[in-house]
Amino acid sequence: MKIAFFGTGLMGSGFVRRLRATGHELQVWNRSPAKARALEADGIRAFDDPAEALAGADRLHLSLGDDASVDAVLEPIAASISTTTWIVDHTTTAVAPTAARIARWTVRGRSFVHAPVFMAPANALEGTGLMLVSGAQARHDVLLPSLQKMTGTVLYLGEAPERAAAFKLFGNLTLLGIMGVLGDVNRLAQSVGISTQDAFSLFKHFNPGQFLPARAERIATGDLTQPSFEMAMARKDVRLMIEEAQRGGVDLFVMPGVAAMFDAAIARGEGALDAAAAARVAR
Repeated sequence: MKIAFFGTGLMGSGFVRRLRATGHELQVWNRSPAKARALEADGIRAFDDPAEALAGADRLHLSLGDDASVDAVLEPIAASISTTTWIVDHTTTAVAPTAARIARWTVRGRSFVHAPVFMAPANALEGTGLMLVSGAQARHDVLLPSLQKMTGTVLYLGEAPERAAAFKLFGNLTLLGIMGVLGDVNRLAQSVGISTQDAFSLFKHFNPGQFLPARAERIATGDLTQPSFEMAMARKDVRLMIEEAQRGGVDLFVMPGVAAMFDAAIARGEGALDAAAAARVAR
């Protein structure tokens, strides 16, 4: 199969090499031409013009920066994209713009599928990791065998074409939120005279991640009137963290937001419920 690939940064170049290794003919374009030309040693054709890179392609894959970059690249060459060329976008994009984009390309008679990933560049090269897909079941079924060769698991999320964008943001919010929490642990440690390495050694023995699925399930469906961690007590602990850091001349970034979440729930009269109740959206 002849595949055009736009966006040959760390992720894109891994995908391109993987696709080439599985027997496809690759034509690539990148906004910075040198990154595309670096792939020519692997038998991949690089082009300075995206329309030229697209010529004769059965599929067009994208791995770009954001919604604006996807539209900036595709819209000027819309007329050059054949009705038989599938567009598969791996870019992390926002939910509403993704829905509008796919609707626009559907009106044009093109098959546009959003397929963001939870993968590092090494995963893209090895064909391991998780790829999310949403949209028409028939489109998913046609693409599935090819996408499975690009990643370890393809997770189909349903007919609404923007759902993959939403679930990608859910996952990244969690990953980046963890970085914020680790930052606050580090700040609290510094405030009490404990080194970063020493503080983080706790996680060799205590794995908070193992509790995430159960806590998520409790937020979604659980009985919060039988608390395993009462909200008022959780709020007290958050106060201790913030105050202890301030004694050492350090401000936490994440925990004040958590405190505000608990305060709002307590103001609703939920202080005796499980702390998970604070994560619900008040109606």
